Amino acid sequence: MSNKTDSNVYTVIFAIIMVVVVGAMLAFASSTLSGKINENKRLEKQQNILYSMGINENEGTSVRFISSDKVSNAFSKYVTKQIVIQNGKVTSDDQAYLIDIKAEKSKPNNERRLPLFIGENNGKTMYVVPVYGKGLWNDIWGYVAINQDLILEGVFFDHLGETPGLGANIKERYFMDDFIGEHLMDKDGNYAGVNVVKNNADPKNEDKTDNEVDALAGATITGNGVAEMIINDLRLYVDYIKSLKE
Repeated sequence: MSNKTDSNVYTVIFAIIMVVVVGAMLAFASSTLSGKINENKRLEKQQNILYSMGINENEGTSVRFISSDKVSNAFSKYVTKQIVIQNGKVTSDDQAYLIDIKAEKSKPNNERRLPLFIGENNGKTMYVVPVYGKGLWNDIWGYVAINQDLILEGVFFDHLGETPGLGANIKERYFMDDFIGEHLMDKDGNYAGVNVVKNNADPKNEDKTDNEVDALAGATITGNGVAEMIINDLRLYVDYIKSLKE
């Protein structure tokens, strides 16, 4: 006579019990840790914004953010104002950095909330714009710091699932640092953004007025995604930043 634990009914009941137990444990863990998770996301956004402004703890060629125990104070010190631009109207909002950029991009341009972070570092006023786009496999995003002359002061890029050693290198310093000093306007004064280009005849990126940086080897689609999010997202802020000089 077979053991009753070998029956299909027992197997199904056991599976149901395990699903319920594991589900309850995961729900409890999620509920318990949600505050910590949200806090970590908040600190990460602040670190990314500060990084684009040149406020970090980089050593050599490595990327190192300002430490989590210092970031809140640093953010309050260096980011002097947060605003939201929506359909031409500008409002102050000290929680603007928490706006979901991906969700806003799904809206018509006249309905989108466009956060902008205004800060000071080394005597320079910087305007940090969040950008969001698509890479080869999934979402890519970042922050771009520009000055009143629409010249890039720094960037930070990240990704959800780009290929290690290829597209994932958008978050390496040798790629991000190339954007520093690049002009958003072309030589005729028209908005052009910054393209990521193969064989752009400027591998050392010495020409900062050509609206180009050198592409990553083997990462054409991810590079195109970076260029598209910079060109398309920063375009929405150009008129406002130009107006500050009038």
